[in-house]
Amino acid sequence: MAGAPRARKNAPPREDVLAAAMEMIAERGLEKLTMAALGREVGMSSGHLLYYFRTKDELLLQALEWSEGRLGAERRRLLARPAPARERLDAYVDLYVPDGHRDPHWTLWLEVWNRSQNADDDARERQAAIEGAWHRDLVALLAEGVSRGEFRPVDPDRFAARLRALLDGFSIHVAIGLRGTDRGQILGHVREFLEQGLLADA
Repeated sequence: MAGAPRARKNAPPREDVLAAAMEMIAERGLEKLTMAALGREVGMSSGHLLYYFRTKDELLLQALEWSEGRLGAERRRLLARPAPARERLDAYVDLYVPDGHRDPHWTLWLEVWNRSQNADDDARERQAAIEGAWHRDLVALLAEGVSRGEFRPVDPDRFAARLRALLDGFSIHVAIGLRGTDRGQILGHVREFLEQGLLADA
């Protein structure tokens, strides 16, 4: 039909671009992720990428949302298992904490939050939605454990806020490779915190 826009050929779906961005971060580090380099990876011009994402900040946020979508599906699967609340809480913590230094998801998370100082309201709301999903799932799990008598009668929302602050702090240490902190040590600290806060006198 005359005047109809022509479909772009060989333009990969947005999800493929975001997956390629995450792979580049994992293999080469965030500093190597430029629009030009990503364009070469997926066979698109940097101008074409900017047409879809407008800015690198938007590309990074969408990549984080895509990665979080995959983590969220895994988190829901783990928490829906017919297992004791403590076992599922351990699975939540294991999924939360980075795999190690330069974990690609956490590398991206740190960059997006660092850039959020100048982010607009929409970007801030989308970041808050990411955090909110982790928090709601943790609150529900804690409430279930309390109701079943597996955990002490703590306030689930308050305990979740403190636990996630602890996880965030330790996870940053792991992600940046701070000397003297590794994933095993961090998980040990968290287990001790949970035993003292949730299991004593349960």
